[in-house]
Amino acid sequence: MTARSLSDVEYNYKLINERIAEAAERSGRRREDVTFLAATKTVDAATINYAISLGLDHIGENRVQELLSKYEDYDLSRCSLQFIGHLQTNKVRQIIDKVELIQSVDSLRLAKEIDAQSKKRGKVTDILVEVNIGREENKSGVLEEELEPLLAEIAQFDSISVKGLMTIPPICDNSHKICKYFDNMHKLFIDISQKKLDNIDMSILSMGMSADYYEAILCGANMVRIGSSLFGARNYT
Repeated sequence: MTARSLSDVEYNYKLINERIAEAAERSGRRREDVTFLAATKTVDAATINYAISLGLDHIGENRVQELLSKYEDYDLSRCSLQFIGHLQTNKVRQIIDKVELIQSVDSLRLAKEIDAQSKKRGKVTDILVEVNIGREENKSGVLEEELEPLLAEIAQFDSISVKGLMTIPPICDNSHKICKYFDNMHKLFIDISQKKLDNIDMSILSMGMSADYYEAILCGANMVRIGSSLFGARNYT
């Protein structure tokens, strides 16, 4: 970590917040209506903590082992730690007492394990249900027609609280195409919200990443997950 890299993070953080504010205003909302979550995969704890010192108050890890390796070094006194990657059921117990929200619940089996592990610790875990809005075979998430039945099942669990939905749409070569997926996801979010299902609180719509968070906000996202635009290009190998 160098002074130059920290300066880049500071510059990027300011620019992202300005763009979030602009997109929020264009969509008829305020800056504070949209949560900026930093995706911190491969980013060292010192750099993450520097971003937190700038005002960043939500971070998300994609990998259980990486989260565990950095956990003691995060400055969580003023920041929410969430899990945003694909989560295997056998890894739930390792993070259940460390994260404030799990964004990527995509099956009843996973929800059951989160509920069971939460009960053991006497807590209620907030989750988002992940939707495969592009119906891609190589991506996790439930299909649109599977969402409401899954929510009905999860609503029966005492130690889980559904706070909304999350999605990762297909990679698109223009904003018009990506906005179709975001619009469809927002409509699904609103439809579920209006049904007022018991024990389901549709308060968070997490969609949009570094390449498309501006468009996602215009289409109704109130949480965006931004990594490379804040921390720079990263090596995932």
